[in-house]
Amino acid sequence: MIEEQLRARDIIDERVLTAMERVPRHLFVEPTLQYYAYEDRPLSIGAGQTISQPYIVALMVQLLRVLPSYRVLEVGTGSGYQAAILAELAAEVYTVEIIPSLAESAGARLEALGYRNVRTRQGDGYEGWLEAAPFDGIVVAAGAPEIPLPLIQQLCEGGRIAIPVGIAGATQDLILGEKRSGKLQIRSIAPVLFVPLTGKGGADSWRKADW
Repeated sequence: MIEEQLRARDIIDERVLTAMERVPRHLFVEPTLQYYAYEDRPLSIGAGQTISQPYIVALMVQLLRVLPSYRVLEVGTGSGYQAAILAELAAEVYTVEIIPSLAESAGARLEALGYRNVRTRQGDGYEGWLEAAPFDGIVVAAGAPEIPLPLIQQLCEGGRIAIPVGIAGATQDLILGEKRSGKLQIRSIAPVLFVPLTGKGGADSWRKADW
């Protein structure tokens, strides 16, 4: 997986590659799908959600340039796989999942695997995690029409956010934002296809952010 799926596609951060090698992806998918766990494709984790393909996880994490001292927020815990990758790299990881069953199972899984630097809670990721802010990096594992304003506000100066932006059901743009002088400087990285953000960040209840 490391050489063909990641390094050959410009995942060059050695710390990210090591983290991807260390975290057992098969423990984060449904038992009936474990045979396919190391293929480069998304897989079902139940509740209508998926675990992202390894390349996309590695790409989004690499974009954050996570340092060992960093505090990172993840929106969309899913099964906990990306949170585990982040936990290998950062000092503290805060991850929010809106679906109660996934939040509970991911928290238990991460604890069982010994990730003591991860805090998981059930809630609407649109709001971020205000009590733990500011964050050096934020990664959003669901597509949104725009970047949620609370996430921009909770990003520290010089911090980075990686988020899929676009219309639900259509190809989205993976956006990298970097906060400079209180404003978010953004650029498009790659076309992606993520499940849509729900809650306040959903298309039906959108409040546009002032970047």
